[in-house]
Amino acid sequence: MNWTILDIPSQEGRLAIVTGTGGLGYETALALSRAGSEVILAGRNPQKGSIAIARIRSFVPAARITFEMLDLASLASIEAFATRMLAKLGQIDLLVNNAGIMSPPHRQVTNDGFELQFGTNYLGHFALTGRLLPLLFRSHKPRVVNLSSLYHRSGAIRFDDLQWERGYKPKAAYAQSKLAMLMFAIELQRRASAVGWNVISTAAHPGYARTDLIPNGPGDSSLLQKLNIKFFQPLASQSAAKGALPTLFAATSPDAVGGAYYGPDGFYELKGSPGLAKIMPQAKDEAAAAKLWELSERLTGVVINPGQLSATQNPASA
Repeated sequence: MNWTILDIPSQEGRLAIVTGTGGLGYETALALSRAGSEVILAGRNPQKGSIAIARIRSFVPAARITFEMLDLASLASIEAFATRMLAKLGQIDLLVNNAGIMSPPHRQVTNDGFELQFGTNYLGHFALTGRLLPLLFRSHKPRVVNLSSLYHRSGAIRFDDLQWERGYKPKAAYAQSKLAMLMFAIELQRRASAVGWNVISTAAHPGYARTDLIPNGPGDSSLLQKLNIKFFQPLASQSAAKGALPTLFAATSPDAVGGAYYGPDGFYELKGSPGLAKIMPQAKDEAAAAKLWELSERLTGVVINPGQLSATQNPASA
């Protein structure tokens, strides 16, 4: 499928929240702004947020875009952000859970004591989605898009050591966090469908996109890494703008379906046009997904239960 940003339907009248101000988050916010959506770009660095907003307005002068402070490594920051949104917004039509951190070389923890990647990439977005659920529920056709990764293929949920307190491995911890994001997207769709909520919950990955995520990761300066950047990356990778296309397809296309996973359609899903991505068996494990969901509620203190919101509140049921 040769899908581009020119295929994005008009987003006039819709409001999107995108987490992460650089790379994929920036490109996603830019494309949504061009399509007419109101966008709230949420991140932890106000300076980077301001730069992103200014750049987007230089391309889209009429863009309705604002920056909001959100640190996904802090449950208090997530709660404060959600409180502000609940106070000033009538509804949210699209939530793109994009922000993330990749492979810090030494184990670090969030403000709440979670392993940094699991806490930021997954638990932070789990809590954010739960707290924004009432606003999503008010939309006629809400969508939630979770950013996963090719790394989910090697991922496993370490229920006996979720926080990597023993034998921390940077890339394996990253893979766990991205597997969790994919499982969350599928399980949210499963639970929403069970109570008749007209939401589309999907996941996407950018393939091998050239963003600042990897340079901000382990800082590998080995010869192998240098050779990879010089020779392999130009052949196998794509720009952040193209890497954002699977997210934008999941977020806007009438052909996107709940519970699906989208990524580049080229060799090994490294680059290409948006298409259905391979979902590994561990991401489809319903028992593991339910267990992870319950643990996530316990760890974050945020309960996500679409069934608690009355069907009469759901515009789709009216």
